[in-house]
Amino acid sequence: MKIAFHGAARCVTGSKHLLTLKNNKKILLDCGMFQGMGKDTDVLNRHWGFEPSEVDYLVLSHAHIDHSGLIPKLVSDGFKGKIFATPATRELTAVLLEDSAGIQEDDIKYANKKRKALGQPFLKPLYTSDEAKACMDQFEVVDYEQWFRIDEDVELKYTDAGHIIGSAAVHLRISENGKSRQLSFSGDIGRYRDVILRSPSTFSQADFIIIESTYGNSLHDLHQATPDQLLEWIEKTCIKKGGKLIIPAFSVGRTQEILFALNQLELERRLPEVDYFVDSPLSVHATEIVKHYPQYFNSRIQKILESDEDPFKFMGLQYIKTVEESKLLNFRNEPCVIISASGMADAGRVKHHISNNIENSRNSILMVGYCEPHSLGARLQSGKNEVNIYGVAHEIHAEIGSIRSMSAHGDYEDLLQFLSCQDPRQVSKVFIVHGEPKVQIDFKERLIRKGFQDVEVPELHQEVGLG
Repeated sequence: MKIAFHGAARCVTGSKHLLTLKNNKKILLDCGMFQGMGKDTDVLNRHWGFEPSEVDYLVLSHAHIDHSGLIPKLVSDGFKGKIFATPATRELTAVLLEDSAGIQEDDIKYANKKRKALGQPFLKPLYTSDEAKACMDQFEVVDYEQWFRIDEDVELKYTDAGHIIGSAAVHLRISENGKSRQLSFSGDIGRYRDVILRSPSTFSQADFIIIESTYGNSLHDLHQATPDQLLEWIEKTCIKKGGKLIIPAFSVGRTQEILFALNQLELERRLPEVDYFVDSPLSVHATEIVKHYPQYFNSRIQKILESDEDPFKFMGLQYIKTVEESKLLNFRNEPCVIISASGMADAGRVKHHISNNIENSRNSILMVGYCEPHSLGARLQSGKNEVNIYGVAHEIHAEIGSIRSMSAHGDYEDLLQFLSCQDPRQVSKVFIVHGEPKVQIDFKERLIRKGFQDVEVPELHQEVGLG
C-alpha cells in the first residue's frame, strides 16, 4: 500500500491524496481545487499528477471547494467510480460546484473579451455548469459512525469533524494479505468550542494518520466574543463614520456564524439599526441547507432553538440574489453591512464590492478567516498602501481589520485534542497536510513531543510506501 499527495502538500488548498493498494486499487481522498495560488493556480488545477480514469473510488471529507472543487473535472477526465459523502456534504457540494462552475464561466467570458482584442486563443473553464450537475449522479451517501463496506477489501467510516455541516474525518479499514490496517484522514478539523456545531468525535486506533495543520502553530483569540467584536466594527464603521462594513465570508460555515452572532446581538438588544445584506445566492442556499440539519448543532444551539426558531435571522437582514441588486449596493450612500463570498476575497461579488469601496476612508473591510498568502484577502492585510484588483491599482484608504476568533479550523490545541484518542506508539506514520511549510514544521515538533515517532510533511506529488 502506498499514498501520494497531489494537493494540500505544503500549502493550504487543493486537498487530494491518492491511496494505491497492493492489488492496484486506487482510492482518492478529496478532490479539491487549488485557490489563491497566484499565476500557478490554473496550471495546478489542470494537471492531476495521476490518471483520473484509474481511480476506483473517491471519498469526500466535506464540501468546501478546496476539498471538492475538481470533482466535475475528475469525472470529465475519465473517473467513473462512486463518490462517498455524508448526506449534508452531498447536498452542499451540489450547490457549491454549480456556483463554482458559474464563476468560472463568467470569469472566462470576461478574460476572453480581452484575449479576443489581443488576438489570443480563447480559454476554457475547468468545467461547465452541466458537468457540475452531471457528476452528482455518482454520489453515494454514508452516515456518520457506521462501518460501510466499499468492497471486499475496504470499509469506510465517517466521524464528525465539527468543521462545517456534514464535515467528516475519514477512516478506511483496509485488508491486505490477511492483515487489516486503519488509515485515518482528518479532513478539516473544527473547534471544540464552536458556537454552532458539535465538537469533533473520537475515533478508533489508526495505523496511519493524515492530519491538516492550517493553524498548527497558533491559538485563536478567545478573550473577546465574536458578537462583541462585530459590534465594535459596526459601530466604528457604520455609526461613527457612516460607511460600509464589507465582510468577505465563505458561504458555508462562516456566513452562518456571522448571522448567528448578529442574531445574538439583536436578542440582547445591542444590534445597531442599519441595513445588513447577504450578497451571495450561494450563501442564501447554503444557509437553508444548514437549517435542514439541526441534529448536527451543539447542545447550546439546540436549547436556543426552543425559543428562537431561526437563529440566523434578525431585523434589517436582507438577502441579495440578482446581479442588478448587487450592483445597486455600490450606489448606496447610507451606512450598511455587506456580507459576501468568497472568504479570501479572491472571487465572487465581494471582490467587486472591495474594488468599489476600498478607496473611501469611511469604509472598512473585515477579514474573518484564513487567507492563502497570495489571495486578495492576504494582500489587503499585508499593510501595503495599494492593491491590484482586476488589473487596476487601488489605493487603500478603507480600514482593514480581522477577527481571528472566527476560524472554522481548529488551532493546535484543537488538533492535539482530536488526536488525544490515539495511542502514539501504535501509529506507524503521521502525514501533515493542509498547512503552510513553517506551520507544518512547528506542528511536526509538537506531535513528536506528544509521542508520535514518525511524522512527515510530504511534498506535492510525493509518493510514500506504507508497507
